Amino acid sequence: MEAIEHVYPLVRTDHQLNRVVSAVEENPGIVMFTLVDQTISERLLRDCRELSVPCVDVLNPLVQVLQSYLNVPTISRIGAQHSLDADYFRRIEALNFVMVHDDGAVPDDIEEADVIIIGVSRTSKTPTSIYLANRGVKATNIPIVQDLPVPQTLFTAERPLVVGLVATPERIVQLRENRLLSLNAIKPARGDYVDRQAVAREIAHTRRLCAENGWPIIDVTRRSIEETAASILALLNDRRYASSLTEDGTG
Repeated sequence: MEAIEHVYPLVRTDHQLNRVVSAVEENPGIVMFTLVDQTISERLLRDCRELSVPCVDVLNPLVQVLQSYLNVPTISRIGAQHSLDADYFRRIEALNFVMVHDDGAVPDDIEEADVIIIGVSRTSKTPTSIYLANRGVKATNIPIVQDLPVPQTLFTAERPLVVGLVATPERIVQLRENRLLSLNAIKPARGDYVDRQAVAREIAHTRRLCAENGWPIIDVTRRSIEETAASILALLNDRRYASSLTEDGTG
């Protein structure tokens, strides 16, 4: 079976619900909803019964289980997930920081970053940085290119956590080949970019750079972006915890 989805977001009034019920009447099917307003949800259930349309409250059963297990009352607040609180603005600030500092741009103020990600091309530095920004982490990424120097500010930065991303040469070559195909690049112009030995040297250079400076390395060959970001967050939390112990004099 192939489902045809009809999505109706931000239903908060009777007038908005009227349009939804009319649409369901014209195109009947299973209705699944996550309405916070009890009056609106009860009316939707009643209208669907009159239309003989199956209707499932996806949100309420889960909320009831959580309420029972945690032994705390629920507070129904429509649109709470979109509230413009301090955490929201922190994520927006982090995302703006990532966009400005992507791919080695503006290296002079990387001291403001929480995390500096280094690695060769196609190690998912940018998407990982964006994912971290959605967690409120200011991240910048710096590409490692053989025979090209990295910014000196990378070696003098004290506040940020520096993390190196590596992968197997085969994986990097595969990703680069796919990228060139998507760009319709002609074969003679590829050069060392997809040469396995050249790629292996790039990766070895990254590993050596991290080893010399005591920076942790994450192999992203078989990792998703979420898994890589989770590992970086764990490293960042460990670093902050160790720093707090030192400041308290208990470390």
